[in-house]
Amino acid sequence: MTREIVTLPVVPLHDTVILPGMVLPLRIGRRGSVRAIQRAQESGGKVLLIAEKETGEDVAPERLHRVGTLGQIVQLIRLPDGTFQAVVQGNSRVTIDEAHLDDGVIVATVAIVPEPLERTIEVEALVRGILDQLARYAELSRDFPEGAVEGARQIESPARLADAIGYIPDMTFARRQELLEIFDPIERLRWVTRYLSTQLEILETRDRIQGEVRKAAEGNQHEFILREQLKAIQKELGERGGQEVIADDLRAQVEAAGMPGETRARALREVGRLETLPSASPEVAVIRNYVDWLLAVPWSRKDAEQVDLVEAERTLNEDHHGLEKVKERILEFIAVRKLVTSKADEAARPRPRSPILLLVGPPGVGKTSLGRSLARALGRKYARLSLGGVHDEAEIRGHRRTYVGAMPGRFIQALKTAGTMNPVFVIDEIDKVGRDFRGDPTAALLEVLDPEQNGTFSDHYLEVPVDLSDVIFVATANQLDTIPSALRDRMETIEIAGYTEAEKRRIARSHLLPKQLEAHGLTIETLRIPDTALLALIRDYTREAGVRSLERELAGLARKAARRLAEGKITRVTVRGRDLDRLIGPTRFEFGMAESRDEVGIATGVAWTPVGGDVLTVEVGVMPGKGDLILTGQLGDVMRESAMAAVSYARSRSRDLGIPDGLFEKSTIHVHVPAGAVPKDGPSAGITIATALVSALTGRPVRRDVAMTGEVTLRGRVLPIGGLKEKMLAAQRAGIGTFILPLRNRKDLREVAPNVLKRMTIVPVAHVDEVLAAALLPAPSPELREVA
Repeated sequence: MTREIVTLPVVPLHDTVILPGMVLPLRIGRRGSVRAIQRAQESGGKVLLIAEKETGEDVAPERLHRVGTLGQIVQLIRLPDGTFQAVVQGNSRVTIDEAHLDDGVIVATVAIVPEPLERTIEVEALVRGILDQLARYAELSRDFPEGAVEGARQIESPARLADAIGYIPDMTFARRQELLEIFDPIERLRWVTRYLSTQLEILETRDRIQGEVRKAAEGNQHEFILREQLKAIQKELGERGGQEVIADDLRAQVEAAGMPGETRARALREVGRLETLPSASPEVAVIRNYVDWLLAVPWSRKDAEQVDLVEAERTLNEDHHGLEKVKERILEFIAVRKLVTSKADEAARPRPRSPILLLVGPPGVGKTSLGRSLARALGRKYARLSLGGVHDEAEIRGHRRTYVGAMPGRFIQALKTAGTMNPVFVIDEIDKVGRDFRGDPTAALLEVLDPEQNGTFSDHYLEVPVDLSDVIFVATANQLDTIPSALRDRMETIEIAGYTEAEKRRIARSHLLPKQLEAHGLTIETLRIPDTALLALIRDYTREAGVRSLERELAGLARKAARRLAEGKITRVTVRGRDLDRLIGPTRFEFGMAESRDEVGIATGVAWTPVGGDVLTVEVGVMPGKGDLILTGQLGDVMRESAMAAVSYARSRSRDLGIPDGLFEKSTIHVHVPAGAVPKDGPSAGITIATALVSALTGRPVRRDVAMTGEVTLRGRVLPIGGLKEKMLAAQRAGIGTFILPLRNRKDLREVAPNVLKRMTIVPVAHVDEVLAAALLPAPSPELREVA
């Protein structure tokens, strides 16, 4: 198809697009545009109407879009200020081939775009759809001119109908230019269909939203009018409204709550605000929730304290076996409270502040239950808070009331649960409190756990002082290292080491087994577990400082027995030590045992672990070398230094110890502590390494029934150690007959059970020479050594 080429002046359009068939008035004021319209008028009125990409003071060809409209000047009027008012009509689309400036006027050579269109079924369907959409658009749009739909129906050309949609007010300059640049009439009809569908959806959504808002506003207004009418009617009848009744009820509760003066005034002020607000106001729920929390705090309710030392001791012994030092400290705490409280009551003075107790120990040793027993012994309510994993300071101090879903902190909630102002609070897992961008909960705990400050504890939600000075706080932790020093300084630490085997056996017999029998529907007649089986269960199937794993194993035995009894074949189950392997599987743990014979270079030591003591063996081998020292067995820095100190001591005393001259220079010494997969460290293996080393260098065997503990110095002095009780229990369990310990640890023997002390010979030592004298046997003769 041959293109028609014309060259005409251009009138650049600012933020305006003229489509074919569109008649539009233009105000022409720029010098280049005025000259262009004058030149067009002189040559028959034809002019090119092309939109600019961006507007400047002067016209420029490079700022024009590449597609425009060939138009005809219908009317031209010169205005007094020198500008022109023109009415132009778009005729056809054109594309610019070339444009240049000619005496300040843009002159362009353009090609007229032909628009042939066959009226097919698809075209007819598109036209009808557009007319229907336009009719719906006219109904929804507020700015659509009247009669425009009828005018669109009179357009015979489908291409011109598509262009006519450019008249609608909501179409932007960019969208009109996009429509102008679609040359294919069918594609233009499809574009118009999509555009009208989008606009209809927007208008329908707008009307729906406005309808909902209008309906809600009318409903609120209607409710407000009805409520005002109801108030007027009630006033005429002398009756009170619903809000007034609620407010009066809350006032009565506030007066009866026994709140302090400042808190009472705050509560009454909030009730007054509540009374003045309409019931539909969102403030009503916020204020009502706040007043309810103020009423939930037991401001004036306190339990009468029953301080009976004999009864308290009976309660503690009933709930816990062993832990004598811990129970003694709790009884001292109760005794002091009894004395100072009675004197304070006689003198009408405020009661003294209670110290904050911190129970530190491994899991399962009874820290939480000790707090419960203290509450029972004092006749107080018991409340427990677990702070493990808490990262948000608001968990302690509460949230500000401005937040959605705000509530008081955990301590105020616990007071509400306890129903009294003087309960016993057990704060579990205080060593596992975290911190992040939401604050530091441990810093908030400083106020709660300080006896000098917690009398006026401030919760962010309540915003009134709360007296926590009558609360007895008992905190629990597994370790002290993670507790900040400032917080640890506010508490009195009581360490709980754990239970001995004998104590575990008695706890199982008197507490755990009856509990599991009742839980599984058994009795002491239907399930019998002798002490030997209990001891095997403790030694071979559990390794812990507490008794939780032991309780789980007892529960497993109870389930096995319950099943056999439920089958009806037997009436009683007796579990013996040899039955454990069949019932609950093979043994899970092995404890160190004494050596089977006296050997050279092998000494028996004892170690402390968080789950009790254990026996370990130190082996020393001497081989030809160049004076090297090899240390294996995953030894920590402290044990490695102990081994070096032992070697230095042996070298400095080599003649006195009977070590051949030059042996150190010609030998490599290898110190190994089995098992190699288990990390080991600590300061108490020094004399054990020294004994094994001297034995290997002199050929003197070490007695197999001797175990020892103690640190060694370069001069051979034996330094004290910790964990003596657990270490001696491990030695006694391993069949040790003689136990060597530092002389300065002799005072700690009072913590060891008498039955353990009776079974072993205790040898306190101050120097390594005493250790060697007690642990080493004489070197065998060459004949006997050859036979061995």
